[in-house]
Amino acid sequence: MDRAVDTANLGASAAGDLSVWALFINASLVVKLVMLGLIGCSIVVWAIIFAKTLTMRRINREASGFEDRFWSGGSLDDLYETDGAKPTNPMTAVFGAAMGEWRRSARIPGVDMVRGGVKERVDRAIGITITREMDRLRRWVIFLATVAPVAPFVGLFGTVWGIMHSFSSIAAEHNTNLSVVAPGISEALFATAIGLLTAIPAYVAYNIISNSLDLFEDRLDGFGAEFAAILSRQSEERA
Repeated sequence: MDRAVDTANLGASAAGDLSVWALFINASLVVKLVMLGLIGCSIVVWAIIFAKTLTMRRINREASGFEDRFWSGGSLDDLYETDGAKPTNPMTAVFGAAMGEWRRSARIPGVDMVRGGVKERVDRAIGITITREMDRLRRWVIFLATVAPVAPFVGLFGTVWGIMHSFSSIAAEHNTNLSVVAPGISEALFATAIGLLTAIPAYVAYNIISNSLDLFEDRLDGFGAEFAAILSRQSEERA
C-alpha cells in the first residue's frame, strides 16, 4: 500500500514539473539524442540566417557604392586599378573579370577588337564570374532547405519513440493514472515542438534568402550585360 502511494506521489511530482529542463532530463536516451540533434540544427540555422542577412546587406550596399562610382563618368582603367584588380564583392569581381579580359585582348598585337572574339571572351568571363560568386553566396543555404522538411519528421520520430517508452513503463507498473502517463507523453511531444521550432525558421529563411539571392543575381546579370555593351562600343571605337 505504501509503495503504491509512493509511486503515485512520484508520478504526481513529475507531472507537476513540466519545465523545459525537466522535460529534457526525464526523457529517454533516444529522445534526448533527438532533442540535442534538433537543437544543434536550430543553432546552425540561426547562425546561417544571421550570416546571410549581414552578407546580403553588405554586398548590396557595396554594389550600390560601386555602381555610383562606375556611372560617375570616370576612367574605367582607374576604376579597374582601385576596385577591379582586387575585388572585394561580387559586383567588382564581375567588373574586374570583364575589364581584365578586355585589357588582355587589347594588348595582343594585331588583334581585331571587333572580329577577334573579344566580345565572346568578355561575355564568358562575366558568366563564369557570376556563377562562381553566386555559388559562394548560396553556400549553406541548402542546409536550410534540408532542415525545413526533415526536422518535423525527426521530432515526430522522437515523439513516437517517447510514447512507446511511456506505454512500456505503464505496462510494467500496471498503473494508468494520469499522473503517471502525463510526464512521458509531455516529454515525447516536446520533441515534436523542438522539431517545429527548428523547421519553421529554416523554411521561412530559405525562401527569403533564396529570393534575395535571385534578385542579386539578376542585378549582376544586368550590370554584366550593360558593361559588356560598353566594352563592345569601345572596341568598335578603337577599331
